[in-house]
Amino acid sequence: MIELKIADIREGMSNISLEAKVIEISETRSVRTRFGRRDVADALIKDETGEISLTLWQDQINAVKVGDRISIKGAFVTRFKEKLQVNVPRSGKIEVIE
Repeated sequence: MIELKIADIREGMSNISLEAKVIEISETRSVRTRFGRRDVADALIKDETGEISLTLWQDQINAVKVGDRISIKGAFVTRFKEKLQVNVPRSGKIEVIE
């Protein structure tokens, strides 16, 4: 697993890890997925090199709050509406570190 800075993140990367600060979290919305209806929210995270969107699903939404410094492990990167976003699958982990 590679520890990255946000500026180094590229579309298509997988199994990445990074540390960042949560600076914004959107309203939770309900979307239909192949697994049924799921709650999702978008967080904006930043480090000293930049900002990127982090997609939070279900339990992940209430696990972090604005101002938290988080560690993300096992994530992958996609592009949605022309913006890169970090996604953490069930096998990955989001942890508050301070």
